[in-house]
Amino acid sequence: MLIYIGWAISPTMEAEFCIEALRNALLHSRCEIFNTDQGSQFTSKDWINTLKSHHISISMDGRGRYLDNIFIERLWRSVKQEKIYRYDFDTIEEVELALTEYFEYYNNRRLHQSFNYLTPAEVYYGRKRP
Repeated sequence: MLIYIGWAISPTMEAEFCIEALRNALLHSRCEIFNTDQGSQFTSKDWINTLKSHHISISMDGRGRYLDNIFIERLWRSVKQEKIYRYDFDTIEEVELALTEYFEYYNNRRLHQSFNYLTPAEVYYGRKRP
């Protein structure tokens, strides 16, 4: 089951930005396993040490193996098709607002067949809609 605990957007691929995003997410939720691709920000010592310091298991896709992370690939396909490709954005702030709205919808209102037509939030928190 894929439940995302946070996200952030940046025009760079710096590890420090990713570490800060992870720390912010961990203020609100717990994470046992973190899966990434082999981007330089995710193979850096600082990133790996941050995960280890929070007792988070590291799961890394094989090089060029999108199927290793099929759930997150499916999420990004949905994000792109349902939100990004439908609009023209002029600023990073507009993209950030659109993604904020989409992730709220995705986690709290979008029903998922794989979750027996519950939302990810309902599955994660063990609650059902009235």
